[in-house]
Parts: sequence; structure tokens; C-alpha cells
Amino acid sequence: MDNSSPYVPPKVWTPNSDPAGRFAKINRPVAGPTHTKELPVGRHPFQLYSLGTPNGVKVTVLLEELLEAGHAGAEYDAWLINISEGQQFSTGFTEINPNSKIPALVDHSGSTPVRIFESGAIMMHLAEKFSAFLPADSAARAECLSWLFWQVGSAPFLGGGFGHFYAYAPTKIEYAIDRYAMEVKRQMDVLDRRLAESQFVAGDTYTIADMAIWPWYGTMAKGQLYEAGEFLQVHEYTHVLRWTNEIAQRPAVKRGRMVNRVFGDLASQLHERHDASDFETKTQDKISKSA
Repeated sequence: MDNSSPYVPPKVWTPNSDPAGRFAKINRPVAGPTHTKELPVGRHPFQLYSLGTPNGVKVTVLLEELLEAGHAGAEYDAWLINISEGQQFSTGFTEINPNSKIPALVDHSGSTPVRIFESGAIMMHLAEKFSAFLPADSAARAECLSWLFWQVGSAPFLGGGFGHFYAYAPTKIEYAIDRYAMEVKRQMDVLDRRLAESQFVAGDTYTIADMAIWPWYGTMAKGQLYEAGEFLQVHEYTHVLRWTNEIAQRPAVKRGRMVNRVFGDLASQLHERHDASDFETKTQDKISKSA
């Protein structure tokens, strides 16, 4: 792209054939499958098809928290969907998520399998099914859901906006980076002010709101997203840092962030999860040693 002259949108938009950009091979202006492949199905009530991105981590943390709390019925199989390879465009995956985004879940606990897509919907489904991590009191429930959907509405500015233009776009565009950096810092301030008032996002109780927000904003506060910690001066958000450090120590959170993870230290990567023992025996460091 030549930034020396202003871009003038054409009357009719057509996709750019230039393959530049990290996601050029998987982005397209139409929906639907590109290839035929059925999804595997394991033995547990819940079948998760995902990747260890912040949106995927939301759900695996919740599933692990449910198991940690004694809800044995929350056992699950987590299957890896590698979006960089276009696996989200298979016939099997598009049948359970026509939007071709991870995560997607199929609930086999009843007489008929139920598909759930969009991470916020998955979290509500699981929380309601097990009456856990979602307050029953109407006012507390409203507060929790307000923050859950704050995350759902806000994170695209952090990821698809700031993250894309700061870290992934083939050309650095000052206006775009400034626009989204401004919004991300505003969001971080919203969260910091809230956490100055209460231990957790929705109040004094740990809920699905924390689990949804933590993989995005908690990791951003630690400088672990897009290598942008110094750029955004994330150390300023002291209340967010207190909160994220506390959550990161939870055993279920430590496990949940490992599931379907394909980057970082090999000991932190559990590509698929089919049993609780997999965390001890099937992380990538152990698989590599046995190969």
C-alpha cells in the first residue's frame, strides 16, 4: 500500500488480491465451508472445538472452574481448531458455527445435541446449566451480565482494532493505531476504576464476567498481548494488575489457559484435552520427548 497519496474508496468494493498480511489466506468476504471434514466426537458430555486465543481461553477456564468446583458433569473433550490453517471452514465446524469462529461447543448431555457458538453464549449456557459463577439474585446477575457483555462488545476494539493495526497489519497506519490505542486505554481505565471499587468485576464474587474479561484485559495489563505493554503504559492500571495476578493463581485458570494452546513454552501447551490427566502427561514438552 502506498501511503503517499490518500486512498479513495471505489464505488464498488472488491477484495484486494495482494496476499500481504498475516491473515490474508483465511479472510474472505463470504461464509460457508471450503472443504468437507466431519468433527471428531469424544466420550464426554461437552465437545469443545477451539484454539487457545483469549476467546477460547474464556471457555476452557470456565469448564475447568466447574470441574474444580465439583461439577463432574462438566467433563469435556477439547479439540484443536487451527484457524491459521482454515480448519474453521470445514463442513463439520460450519454446521455448529455458521460464523466460522472459535470457540464452538456441542452439549451432548441431553437427549438431543445442542450447538452453542459465540463465547458469551457458551459461558451463559454452562453457567446456567450448572447454576454456577452466575449470581441468582437479580441485581447481582444483571451486574455480572452487564460486564460479560461489556467484554463481548469491547474486545473487538482491542483485538481486531488495536491488535490488528499495531501488530499484524502489513502497513503501520498512524491514524488507525492512534484511534484504537485511545479506545483500549479508555477501556482499561473503565476496568481499573471498577476494580478499585470491588475485588472482582461484578462485585465480591468471582463470576463468568471475570473469566471472560481476564484473557483479554488481564493479559494486556501484564503486557502479554501484542507486545504492547510499554506502548500502552499498562503498568498504570494498578487495580487491574491486582485483579489479574489474583486470578492467574487459580488452579483452574492455570489449566484452562493451557488447553488448545499452540504457542509459548511447550510445557504450557496442551493441544487437546480429553482427560484431567492430560495436563500431566500430554503437554507438548512431554510429547516431544517421547517422539
